[in-house]
Amino acid sequence: MIKYLHTMIRVSDPDATVDFFKLIGLEETRRFDSEQGRFTLIFLAAPGQGDMAEVELTYNWPPEDGSAPEEYGGGRNFGHLAYRVDDIYATCQRLMDAGVTINRPPRDGHMAFVRSPDGISVELLQEGHLPPQEPWASMPNTGAW
Repeated sequence: MIKYLHTMIRVSDPDATVDFFKLIGLEETRRFDSEQGRFTLIFLAAPGQGDMAEVELTYNWPPEDGSAPEEYGGGRNFGHLAYRVDDIYATCQRLMDAGVTINRPPRDGHMAFVRSPDGISVELLQEGHLPPQEPWASMPNTGAW
């Protein structure tokens, strides 16, 4: 089984972006602030569709040292597609066997990242969590995702 979860975009003004999507008719379904990671995640969906398809807005907070915030040019504002899978290890093995690079292996038994042939980042999320398993647990990251 596979289920579409969300599409992530990076934003420089979360309030303005939420207001924009509200004009289209989306609703905020949840919000998460990470003090440690210095980011905010805001999920939006059409009314009644929060469990089917969401847009994830990622706001990376300005650096603590007061330097300029990150700018997203050249498509850098688009983040990734996300899919929930029944068995992340089997899915990653199938991709690897077909020659796909596992950019961020599922070391934690929960999350992995790969790229499409056109370089689109795809996040794979395990339904629940699986215990760490080799070779995934010790596999290093490759490239960027």
